[in-house]
Amino acid sequence: MKTHHITIGTRGSQLALWQANWVKAALIEKNPGLSVELLIIKTKGDKILDVPLAQVGGKGLFVKEIEDAISDRRIDLAVHSMKDMPAELPAGLCISAVPEREDPKDVLISRKGLMLSQLPIGAKIGTCSLRRAAQLKHIRPDAEIVSLRGNLDTRLKKLETEGLDAVILAAAGIKRLGLDHRITQYLDESVMLPAVGQGALCIESRQDDPDIFPMIAALDHLPTRVVVSGERAFLNRLEGGCQVPIAAHGNINGDIFTISGLVADIDGKTLIKDTLSGPAGESEAIGICLAERLLSLGAGHILETLKKSLT
Repeated sequence: MKTHHITIGTRGSQLALWQANWVKAALIEKNPGLSVELLIIKTKGDKILDVPLAQVGGKGLFVKEIEDAISDRRIDLAVHSMKDMPAELPAGLCISAVPEREDPKDVLISRKGLMLSQLPIGAKIGTCSLRRAAQLKHIRPDAEIVSLRGNLDTRLKKLETEGLDAVILAAAGIKRLGLDHRITQYLDESVMLPAVGQGALCIESRQDDPDIFPMIAALDHLPTRVVVSGERAFLNRLEGGCQVPIAAHGNINGDIFTISGLVADIDGKTLIKDTLSGPAGESEAIGICLAERLLSLGAGHILETLKKSLT
């Protein structure tokens, strides 16, 4: 039986709605006559805004309630930011499509148009990410890191209202909302390695949905899926989440997959980083191998220390 109407679950932020509407438009373009509606669902991560993410704890802070709605058949599919996705999915759900990735880099947006190296001694830089904070402290130990929660537009406003010198955000969100003109500097991977899956979208659905699955699968971009799978395998082996400073970014050149990964301590003094390459068809195995290499170089001790400090 052909499906004529589907419901997409999404968070309610400006960026999340842009992402969901992009998927909606793509589905309608490929399936003329299809009716698509959005259902906004508030997640735990949306409700707790006065506590740093690392202290909130738990996995799937921005996806669990939406995944529950898929399982309960209140929605047919969900659109997430891939970097919000836990390594393990609930039984019966799957990542049914990974569209082509937007720019994975982080960007600096400064109040006076200054680059990272030009910011004054003791500059106040806002971020909600331990990954960004640790790498910032490594390159600019003088900087004062200010915890910054809220949606993208909220964080941009706080640049002005809270006396910050700069904020660090994902390039993908800024570009998707047409705010490229606000970007002061794209941060090179040697300075700021991105989060796993950053810039990529995740379309999640039920595995046992033969009418919905083919429509979603048409939006899949295989090279992006291969790269993101390698990054997620790296993260899964390290058992990482938003409570630990872990970063990874992969790419494909010809038939070769290359991934760089990083584990850092909270203060950014110790930063363990390495790169590994191999056949693109083995991206997950390569991601796991890189994680094992970092563990052997001392990342295991960092992660264990961080876990103890959070319990």
